[in-house]
Amino acid sequence: MSAERAPVAILLAAGRGARFDPLGQASKLLAAAPAGPQRGRPLALAAALALRAALPRVLAVVRPADTPAQQALHETLRAAGCELVVNARADDGSGGSIAAGVAAARDAGGWLIALADMPALAPATIAAVREAIATGAATAAPVYAGRRGHPVGFGAQLRGELLALTGDEGARSVLAAHAPALIAVDDPGCLLDLDTALDFERARQAGDRG
Repeated sequence: MSAERAPVAILLAAGRGARFDPLGQASKLLAAAPAGPQRGRPLALAAALALRAALPRVLAVVRPADTPAQQALHETLRAAGCELVVNARADDGSGGSIAAGVAAARDAGGWLIALADMPALAPATIAAVREAIATGAATAAPVYAGRRGHPVGFGAQLRGELLALTGDEGARSVLAAHAPALIAVDDPGCLLDLDTALDFERARQAGDRG
């Protein structure tokens, strides 16, 4: 498969992180990752570096750089080697952000949708999902301890369905229509999704014990 037709990663980094800081004064995606091999580095950077280790092309869907925090996030992700896709309608939900990312790489051989608030994902897990998509699976996802995790892969044949996504349901409708091939992995990081300050503290404590 040529580089142009290989799967690409889409890193969803356009959320406001309201559950982390309801007042909007602290950027969740710039907070220090509490777990994983990139522990201590900005959360979104940790997620981006894992993707970059497994895929040559990573697109990060972001909000407009209209605040100092957003400007810093753009700079951080660009420095990590991500291509930025600015979604001016990020508040409409993650479905639109997925569609924006797919539109920016519509000729790819598939897409791996990843979340910027998951800092401990193993590159081997990403590679396993990449290979499932590259070898023909319509959708694919890792499974750890009986739970489905991230990233979730989508084949090129689903381009139209992904481009039509809107709202805050992400790609659930596409996965409902095309059940993912499940890939067993030894990677608890594929489940570690940090939304609140308490999530950060629990992950930090678990890392300290480990």
